[in-house]
Amino acid sequence: MVDLTRRALFGAIGLGIVGTVVSWPRLTGADIPGRGQDVLTVALFGTAQDAVARQSLVDGFQRKHPGIEVRIVAIQGQDWSEYFAKILTMIAAGTPPDVVTVATEGAQLFASRLAHPLDDLVRRDAAEMQEYFDDVNPTLIEAFMYQGSLFQLPDNFNAANVFYSTQAMERAGLERPADNWTLDDFFATARAMKKSAPGQFLPYFWNNRLWGGVVPWLYVNNTSFLREEKASGGDWFWNRFYPDQPARSGGYVWRQADALNEHAVESFSVLESMVSEGLAANPAQGGGNELVSLFSTGSVGMTPAGGFWVRGLDEAGVANDAYDVTYFPRMAGQRHQFGAGGYAIMETSPRKDEAWEWLKYCVSVEGMTIAHPKPDSSLPRRSLNAELYGAGVGPDHWQVFYDTLDKFPDTGPMPAPPQQAAVESALLKNVVSTITNGPSGVRRGLETMQRDLEIALGGR
Repeated sequence: MVDLTRRALFGAIGLGIVGTVVSWPRLTGADIPGRGQDVLTVALFGTAQDAVARQSLVDGFQRKHPGIEVRIVAIQGQDWSEYFAKILTMIAAGTPPDVVTVATEGAQLFASRLAHPLDDLVRRDAAEMQEYFDDVNPTLIEAFMYQGSLFQLPDNFNAANVFYSTQAMERAGLERPADNWTLDDFFATARAMKKSAPGQFLPYFWNNRLWGGVVPWLYVNNTSFLREEKASGGDWFWNRFYPDQPARSGGYVWRQADALNEHAVESFSVLESMVSEGLAANPAQGGGNELVSLFSTGSVGMTPAGGFWVRGLDEAGVANDAYDVTYFPRMAGQRHQFGAGGYAIMETSPRKDEAWEWLKYCVSVEGMTIAHPKPDSSLPRRSLNAELYGAGVGPDHWQVFYDTLDKFPDTGPMPAPPQQAAVESALLKNVVSTITNGPSGVRRGLETMQRDLEIALGGR
């Protein structure tokens, strides 16, 4: 049965990539992860150093489960599609992992082809799991539902918020923006920052990427570049664990391109105006690597980032009172974007019960605390964020990171259907040309984007 499953999964996509697996501890050719050993193999999307960093998590797990040996295997790749392809290569070689880390970008890709639904396991341990779900905003859970089944338990997330320089704000004579500030307020703030700044200064710096690029500006305008729908099902879960919450779905569905709707045109026109007026960076002119430097030296006033950036700024020597954080401004709405991550159990795994124990431990208070000793991501457990960001660690308004979910309940994951890699490529390759050819070029650029998205989605 497993061999048939391997052949079916391997044939599910065309493999043009033969992956190199980097594992820890160091392996020889005769010591391939999972082959000939009764060991729980956990694959993560990262480097050997990332694998080493998980050792304290493994140690904590094995104190509770001394009979389960765990091996962490790091898999490097350019994107989730390549990671997925390398997992398939491991399956074909007879060395499939039992558990894999998957973020929002790859969640539906794995759920549709490789991951094992958690439904029966969650039902079986419902009493034990209730404490976790009581501590987690249901929006994060819904992001890992697919066609009515739950495939992952989130253990980290980052909403896209607006980080701003307190120096730039004070120099312009401005106070912290109101939580419900508007697009007009944003433009007024950016213009005041630019007018009061000496030398080279960008009021708003952003990158052309799926998280924190154009999507936040689409979401606050109650739109997206794909038509968002909801799958039926999931009542088994919502009725049991969130009975007092508004009804939710069996997961997000993105089947159709929607780049030409009027709200999308408006949002791209806003970005065109920012760039043409010199209030925002042309995203073609700089990548994320230079952003910390620009922000720390006072060359940037505002930028999209999440809780993960607190650690990055701290390591760059930026004091926590040199910046603060707020929400994206309101347009037609004020919905926000987030990305999340967690572990999934492989359908091919013969160790699903052991894998489930690993998932439960990673989302326990102890496991999540061990995995995130520093502010490198916001934590799905609401109760743990005060220790992570409070007491002078994060900015004054660090509560924004989780309040984004609580105050704006329509906040959702970035669009990531099973064809995510092709969809992301179709989006990003058209952004710059759409916003840099004048107001009349916006719709023309979106027409090309619409065509490319339809191709990426299989003609839809």
